[in-house]
Amino acid sequence: MTSTAQPRAGARGAQPDHLSHVIFIAAAAAMGGFLFGYDSAVINGAVEAIRHRYDIGSTALAQVIAVALIGCAVGAATAGRIADRIGRIRCMQIAAALFTVSAVGSALPFALWDLAFWRTVGGFAIGMASVIGPAYIAEVAPPAYRGRLGSFQQAAIVVGIAISQLVNWGILNAAGGDQRGELLGLEAWQIMLGVMVVPAVLYGLLSFAIPESPRFLISVGRHERAREVLAEVEGEDVDLDARVAEIESAMHSEHKSTFKDLLGGSLLFKPIVWIGIGLSVFQQFVGINVAFYYSATLWQSVGVDPAESFFYSFTTSIINIVGTVIAMIFVDRIGRRPLALIGSVGMVLGLALEAWAFSYDLVDGKLPATQGWVALIAAHVFVLFFALSWGVVVWVMLGEMFPNRIRAAALGVAASAQWIANWAITASFPSLADWNLSVTYLIYTVFAALSIPFVLRFVKETKGKALEEMG
Repeated sequence: MTSTAQPRAGARGAQPDHLSHVIFIAAAAAMGGFLFGYDSAVINGAVEAIRHRYDIGSTALAQVIAVALIGCAVGAATAGRIADRIGRIRCMQIAAALFTVSAVGSALPFALWDLAFWRTVGGFAIGMASVIGPAYIAEVAPPAYRGRLGSFQQAAIVVGIAISQLVNWGILNAAGGDQRGELLGLEAWQIMLGVMVVPAVLYGLLSFAIPESPRFLISVGRHERAREVLAEVEGEDVDLDARVAEIESAMHSEHKSTFKDLLGGSLLFKPIVWIGIGLSVFQQFVGINVAFYYSATLWQSVGVDPAESFFYSFTTSIINIVGTVIAMIFVDRIGRRPLALIGSVGMVLGLALEAWAFSYDLVDGKLPATQGWVALIAAHVFVLFFALSWGVVVWVMLGEMFPNRIRAAALGVAASAQWIANWAITASFPSLADWNLSVTYLIYTVFAALSIPFVLRFVKETKGKALEEMG
């Protein structure tokens, strides 16, 4: 039977013939997010062991934990240029190789500086993946599905966090509840870090099973292969010649994005770049990664048993997944801005309650019962509202909000700013917590509150728009 339907020239309403294949492609690309989530949370199980093994204070410990984020910032800043030169897929493969080597080195350090070095290498790989994942997904996803597919990046992050907490809990129990307990000839915390080899290798293997971005293929003159990929991801009934022409026209009106292209006016960067940086900074300055880097240590500091603290870290990661699923359902239905605003309000509530609970003095090494339960519930509320909003919305928007002519470079700068902000929060928390835990959470509350007028004033909705329309 021959169809009489005319090919669609545009892709806005395109529905792929094999949506499951498009989902697989997005999920494979988002494995870089899984690595980020896994690495972020796996160190949570090793913090106290590293402190005791190397006999270091809070400041030095924070630098070892946070040093990976410096590598992330450098990787994020350079990934866009690398991807424009050698392709998105090759960039993913380089990141997977670096992370695999980093996992082995982190598990077998002979000194504190050696551990810091390998964490930096792993950070560079994660920084690359953090930029390439959202950009690649945005380039291959049909506009009608781009929000949901773009949210795979954050979904992968939260699943990585949850899996790492579960693996840590299992390794800790196998080692008799001691982070430095012997297991397979190593200390338990070394096994925790070494297990990261598994997702790193999987990421590398999956990168061989997905197609190159059609935009990159067109940029290097491989038009026929670009048509094949567009047919895979946007459907056979799309006018492929028109889509290639549309993308090519957009690319001809631009040149390879560089840092210089982002500059403009007396404020150094163009306004849209500052908005991307602002989204990245607010996402981190609410203190979300404190919940994943230091949660076990935090709960132990207010009197929670070590085994229970690991359990609470795991339940928090499950709440993180639930919130992310909620965001994935609604990000294309109600839009990016409404989700961000809802999340900001919820985060203010959760963080303020935590600040209140931690303001009370410990009794016999523990928070009073009421304050303890409030702190625990509020922490979960905070993570839930972050996950259903800023956790997903920022990654989606960074992948789609910039004009084509500056997308790669602008995304690199915004993601780099995110890693630097993450480093600032991660490196400062131990010292701030030693000084005043309640005031620390009050600071995070203030940033959550400030994110509301920022979104209302500066952030524009991108739901349903084709990438070629951004400007």
